[in-house]
Amino acid sequence: MQDAARITETALRKWITFASVALLGIGGVAIYLPLRSPSTPTTPAVTTITPKIQTVTALGRLEPDGEVIQLKASTSTQESRIAELRVQEGDEVKAGEIVAILDSRDRLQAQLEQAQGDVEVAKARLEQVKAGAKSGDLAAQKAQISRLQAQLQGDEAAQKATLQRIQAEWEGERSAQEATISRIQAQWEGERTAQAATISRLRAELNNAEAEYQRYQQLYAEGAISQSSFDSKQLNVETSRQKIAEAVANLDRINRTAKEQIIEAVANLDRINRTAKEQIIEAEVTLSRIQSTGSQQISQARSQLESLAEVRPVDVQVAQTEVNQAIAAVKQAEANLAQVYVRSPQDGVVMDIHTRAGEVVSNEGIIELGRTQQMYAIAEVYQSDIQKIKLGQTAKITSEALPEILIGKVERIDSKVQQQSVINTDPSENIDARVVEVHVRLDDTSSQTAAKFTNLQVQVEVEL
Repeated sequence: MQDAARITETALRKWITFASVALLGIGGVAIYLPLRSPSTPTTPAVTTITPKIQTVTALGRLEPDGEVIQLKASTSTQESRIAELRVQEGDEVKAGEIVAILDSRDRLQAQLEQAQGDVEVAKARLEQVKAGAKSGDLAAQKAQISRLQAQLQGDEAAQKATLQRIQAEWEGERSAQEATISRIQAQWEGERTAQAATISRLRAELNNAEAEYQRYQQLYAEGAISQSSFDSKQLNVETSRQKIAEAVANLDRINRTAKEQIIEAVANLDRINRTAKEQIIEAEVTLSRIQSTGSQQISQARSQLESLAEVRPVDVQVAQTEVNQAIAAVKQAEANLAQVYVRSPQDGVVMDIHTRAGEVVSNEGIIELGRTQQMYAIAEVYQSDIQKIKLGQTAKITSEALPEILIGKVERIDSKVQQQSVINTDPSENIDARVVEVHVRLDDTSSQTAAKFTNLQVQVEVEL
C-alpha cells in the first residue's frame, strides 16, 4: 500500500510539474505577443464587378416630322403686305389650303379682267380683219378708242387717288411722330427741371446740416452736448449727401432715358419718311406706266382704225398674233393672281405666325408650318457610343418642361459625324464633342404631348 501511495504521489508530482511548465509557456506567449510590433490584419481581397451598361444617354431636341417650313409670299408679286390671314396658331391645315391673301388681289384681279377683255377685243379685231371693212367697223373701232381713253382716265384717277392717300397717310404718321418727339422733349424738360430743383433743395439742406454739425462739434468739444446729439448731426450730414448722390443719379438716368427715347423716335420718323417716299416713288412709277400703256393702246387702236379699209393676209396674221398675245397675257395674269393666294404646301399645324393682316411680310415669312402630328427626338450620341445604338431600340425622353416621360423607338441613325449643337449646361462637359444624330420616332401619345414643345432641349436615354 505504501508502494502504491508512493507511486501515486510520484505521478501526481510529475503531473503538477508538467502543468506548471505548460502554464509558464502559455504565460510567456501571452507576454511575448503584446511586445511584438503590431501587424496589419490581412484584409480579404475584394473583387470589383463592373456592371454592364444598359443604356446610352445623350442630349437632344424635339422636332416635328420633316422640317419646319417658313411659308413666304411669292417673290414675283409686287406687293408683300397681308390683306387677310385665315389661320391662327395651332390650326391644322391641309395641303393646298389658303393660308393668307395678299393685298394685291384686287389689283391683279382687275388686271386679269382687263386681260380677258383684251382677248375679246383682239378676237373681235381678228374677225373684223377677216370680214373686211364694213360700215359699222369704223364705228366699232372708234368706240374702242373711246373705251381705251375712258379706261386710261379711270386708271389715272385711281392711281392719283392712291398717290394722294399715301401722301395723306405719310403726313398723318409724320405729324404723329413729330408730336411724340415734342412730347418726349417736353416731358424730359419737366422731369429734368424738377429733379434739378430737388438737387438744389437737397444741397441747401446739406449746407444747413453741415452748419449744424460744425456748431454741434464746437459744443461737443466744450462738453455742452452729449455724444448722441453730436452723432445725430453727423448722421444728418451723411444722409443729406446720400440723398444728393441719389438725386444726381436720378437726373442722369432721366437724361439718359430721354435721349434714348428721342433717338428712337427720330429713327422711327426717318423710317416713316423713307418708307413713304419709297411708296410715293412706286406709285408715281405705276402712274407713269399706266399713262404710257394707255397712250400706246390708244395709238394702236387709231392705227387699226386707219387700216380697216384694207384687208391683207399680213393684217390677218398680225391680228391673230395679237389674239395669241392677249391670251398669253391672260395666262400670265391668272398666274400672278394665283400667287396672291398663299397656300399650304403640305398638311401640318401652324406653329407660329410672323406676319399678320395689314403687315408687310417679314424676312421670316408669314407662318411656320410643321407636321406635329408625328414628333421626333433628335439625340446627339457621342461617336464613341454610336455602335451601341440599333434600329428599333426603345428610348425614354425627359425634360423639366415636359409633364411626363416620352417614349419612342430609334428609327434612323445618320451616317455623318458632326459637331455637337445641343450644349450641356454643366461646364465640365465636353462642348466640342463629335456626335451622330439619332432620330427617335415618338409614339402617338408622346407625339401629342411633344407637339407643343418643338426645339425643346431634352435628355434621351436609349435602352440597349
